[in-house]
Amino acid sequence: MLRFARWKVASIVAMSLISFLLIVPSVLSPSARESLQNSLPRWVPVKPIVLGLDLQGGAHLLLEVDSGDVTRTQVNNLRDDVRRILREENVRITGGIGAQGRTIQFRVAEAADRARALPKLRQLGAPTGVSALGTPNAPTFEVTENSDGLIQITVTEAGINDRVRRAVDQTIEVLRRRVDALGTTEPNIQRQGADRVLVQVPGLQDTNRLKEILGTTAKLEFRLVADAGGNPADVDNLEQTDQPGRLPVEKRVMVEGEDLTDAQPGFDQRTGEPVVNFRFNIRGGQRFGEVTSANVGRPFAIVLDNKVISAPRILGPITGGSGQISGRFTVEQANNLSILLRAGALPAKLSIVEERTVGPGLGQDSIDAGKRAAYLAAFLVCVYMLTTYGVFGIFANIALAVHIALIFAGLILLSATLTLPGIAGIVLTIGIAVDANVLIYERIREEFRNGRSIITALDSGFKRAFATIIDSNSTSMVAAIILYFLGSGPVRGFAVSFGLGILTSVVTAVTMTRMMIALWYRLRRPTKLPI
Repeated sequence: MLRFARWKVASIVAMSLISFLLIVPSVLSPSARESLQNSLPRWVPVKPIVLGLDLQGGAHLLLEVDSGDVTRTQVNNLRDDVRRILREENVRITGGIGAQGRTIQFRVAEAADRARALPKLRQLGAPTGVSALGTPNAPTFEVTENSDGLIQITVTEAGINDRVRRAVDQTIEVLRRRVDALGTTEPNIQRQGADRVLVQVPGLQDTNRLKEILGTTAKLEFRLVADAGGNPADVDNLEQTDQPGRLPVEKRVMVEGEDLTDAQPGFDQRTGEPVVNFRFNIRGGQRFGEVTSANVGRPFAIVLDNKVISAPRILGPITGGSGQISGRFTVEQANNLSILLRAGALPAKLSIVEERTVGPGLGQDSIDAGKRAAYLAAFLVCVYMLTTYGVFGIFANIALAVHIALIFAGLILLSATLTLPGIAGIVLTIGIAVDANVLIYERIREEFRNGRSIITALDSGFKRAFATIIDSNSTSMVAAIILYFLGSGPVRGFAVSFGLGILTSVVTAVTMTRMMIALWYRLRRPTKLPI
């Protein structure tokens, strides 16, 4: 009981001091925090506690994935797959491949051609994998054949739902990369229902820029400008962003933006205007080099979301796998475009269903209310412990202060977001931390009443209460873990602060309080218990 090595005492004191030092930047002004950061080594963490949307305000957007756009994309991809199969099997069709709604159709006159093509076509819609219940997934497409050789392929409802689900998953990842590139901290991006995505960005008040970044599809394509007299069916007249009028470009996409590996804003060395420098992967670089080598002298249109942002002339082969996009950009436009290209294109269009800007005034009210609740809870607990247990109550109150400091230090080191439910979790753990001290002190009091000496009562009280403390806190930790993994948003914020509070309460109540009582006994050598 009384044997505490010096290194143990030093480590506990050091841990307490470090935790208090970590929370100092949170109470400093931004200018004072910056000065402190400049005066300390770079490896020293000087960062405040990250406040959630409900505490510091920010942007709240509810976005909906356009299921119609997903369906059109799926039908177009299906038509491309059908063309590939017919070409590989050398199947001749009468007329072209038409599309109407979720169905594409074409006519194959020869029975032998149909016999070769149909097995391959049916493989397109074959179900892949099994559901969560172990049953095979529903087919993606349905293939029907009429007696006159008309073949129809229809996208099923299950195929559309599966594609929308995957589009939402991909959208979440793309949005997360875009929001992270804005330099914001701890955004909350999660699925809402079957086809909606919730985006909450704490501290961001410029919702217009957020909508511009999130709502742009960012589908980048490199196409050749169409020659005069070409087939109109193979040409798209696209709007130009850098000058009035439309530009005829070939429908065939020479290089796609999905082959980009990096895009950074910069300035043209000759003109000084803002540009975007990009770099391809190996496949994209090879394709880009082949196209530019074979089309020297022709204009090369850079198309973003079906709009021509630039159409420079190919002056020579570009074989290095990198290039430059210019289009009379402002510095902000070049920066935004580079963010979009780095994050990748959205799989479908997004529409804003709900938009809210939470002002910092509401957040300050929440912070003030949380502070009052925390201060009042801590004050009442301290008064109760002091009046009930005397000098042992002082030890418990010191441990409680360290307990709270450890929670905030843990939040800072984990870069976790403190929300209003998180404050509630901290207030709750104040009671839990003191409860552990009450268990220990009452056990010590009971052992002393049963005739044990002070030293044996202290030792037995800590040992016997330890098992009870571990059992009660283990069940609470299980609840916190379940809340974290099954909850989202503010629920996870509560779980993080609650879980940290449980861990630190065990450390401070069992280890730190025991150390202070041991030092007190060795210094005072009392003959009576102060409780």
